[in-house]
Amino acid sequence: MREKWTVFAKRADFNEIGKKYGIDPVVARVIRNRDIVGDEEIEKYLHGKLSDVHEPSLMKDMDGGCRIMAEKIRAGKKIRIVSDYDVDGIMSNYILYKGLLEAGADVSYEIPDRLTDGYGINRRIIDEANADGIDTIITCDNGIAAFDAIEAAKAYGMTVIVTDHHEVPFEFDEDGNKKYKIVPADAVIDIKQEDCNYPFKDICGAGVAYKFIRNLYKLMEIEWADEDKYIEMLGLATVCDIMSLKDENRIYVKRALEIIKDTKNIGLKALIKVNGLVGRKLNAFDFGFVLGPCFNATGRLESAKVGLSLLLSEDEEFAVSEAEKIKEINIERKNMTEEGTKKAIEIVEEQCKNDTILVVYVPNLHESLAGIVAGRIKEKYYRPTLVFTDGEGGILKGSGRSIDGYNMFEELNNVRDLFLKVGGHEMAAGFSIEKDKLEELRKKLNENQRLTEDDLTYKVRIDVAMPFSYITEKLINELDLLEPFGKDNPKALFAQGGLSVVKLKFMGKDNQFGRITLQDKDGFRIEAVDFRINSFLESIKMWFGEQECDKMVKGQPNNIRINVAYHPELNYFNGKTTIQIRPERYQKAD
Repeated sequence: MREKWTVFAKRADFNEIGKKYGIDPVVARVIRNRDIVGDEEIEKYLHGKLSDVHEPSLMKDMDGGCRIMAEKIRAGKKIRIVSDYDVDGIMSNYILYKGLLEAGADVSYEIPDRLTDGYGINRRIIDEANADGIDTIITCDNGIAAFDAIEAAKAYGMTVIVTDHHEVPFEFDEDGNKKYKIVPADAVIDIKQEDCNYPFKDICGAGVAYKFIRNLYKLMEIEWADEDKYIEMLGLATVCDIMSLKDENRIYVKRALEIIKDTKNIGLKALIKVNGLVGRKLNAFDFGFVLGPCFNATGRLESAKVGLSLLLSEDEEFAVSEAEKIKEINIERKNMTEEGTKKAIEIVEEQCKNDTILVVYVPNLHESLAGIVAGRIKEKYYRPTLVFTDGEGGILKGSGRSIDGYNMFEELNNVRDLFLKVGGHEMAAGFSIEKDKLEELRKKLNENQRLTEDDLTYKVRIDVAMPFSYITEKLINELDLLEPFGKDNPKALFAQGGLSVVKLKFMGKDNQFGRITLQDKDGFRIEAVDFRINSFLESIKMWFGEQECDKMVKGQPNNIRINVAYHPELNYFNGKTTIQIRPERYQKAD
């Protein structure tokens, strides 16, 4: 994978900003690098409150949808929620279910099975709802493209409210212009609609569901006594659905991280406990890579209803038992993912490593893991990747993950005739195809692509070229003010060049970690802890040879000179606090 390191060169009076907000100029520079400018935006970024978020009624059809729902609740009509099966879907369902229940609704829920139903509301769900006497269906985190299902519901005489955040389906007219298609629901609440005036377009499905309940309560004059109601769930969904951590999303996630240690939700508390997170401050990593994957695993390997059931649990003993079960499901999912990724890499190396768009068929891969494997392959080769596996009757199902500069949803739409189903957005997609059309798809996608060498070069964006000697405990603590980190608000990345490697000490039961002693040209030394030490060793051998690598491992003088992109951090051990770095990338020094 090609890499290009660049240092941000955005300008501002960093000393003045630092003085005004009581922060180091380096921290002020990082904030400017995130395109946060002006006193109002900086204040909101650093100290935003729940009272600063946008009004729900700004969403198209929000007021109309809430009026319909209020009428149905007052009339005692049966209401059913239908969500997606990922973290966002589970959290959306929870927010709507609890919110409607507390508003007096006769409400139930349904979550499609990933393998037998596929994504979103479908005809089976509609038929069952009709058999159960359901009057009104409300979707969350899906529905914007469910034309057949919603038409069937309307034919039964049901009322349908769609709440979603995905891209609106479109087709091209004779002149090549996009023509958007809107499902025939009674209310369609989706921020991605062209004529929706909501000012922030990157909230998740749980965000739309949360706004719906807030607006419904206001309309029905129900008191919203607890400002933090549902915020942990909304924060989890926002991080796990990889939403932009700007604007109100940042406020939600930041508040969720502050309050989750004292959560009143018995199921969430149990999941925190079984994952060993009790007693410490959680961060966005814990949301995205510990707690969130547990919920996701239920929808992948069992049923997402298991995850929702945990959140709805009111029995502590049952909740801990279920949380342990969910943790084990996630461990199984991790192991299956590692095996699937290894197979996929072998297939790429054998069959298509020279392609720009990677189309990979992995036999016997669990269908629910295709998206995760596609993401891993994309990260390794930095190319748009589609991973397929076996469905039924000669049908392949799969998921895709993209890179900046390649709108996957639009590119797949250009060859839509090859697919049985396709949906998604700019950076990810899900699809199914007949097996005998796979090679044609690979060929057409590669023929049609217009990616440049620059597009296919991974960009490492350095916030500040900062020598290790500048790092202090105070600076590291101030950098923590920039949490939560994630999409559009990455952790601050610094770099120093021309470093010597004094020694490498292996750590861990299987020597899978390493503590590297680095020294700059002025003799200043710092410890770097690397949890991907094998990758580091491979790079050193490639750049400097086996002999120099051996010297480094033995702590002998060597000719290794590298550049390091890093995150500074504090190490707490035996009552002592020391400064160290966590390397992110390495380069051979010039």
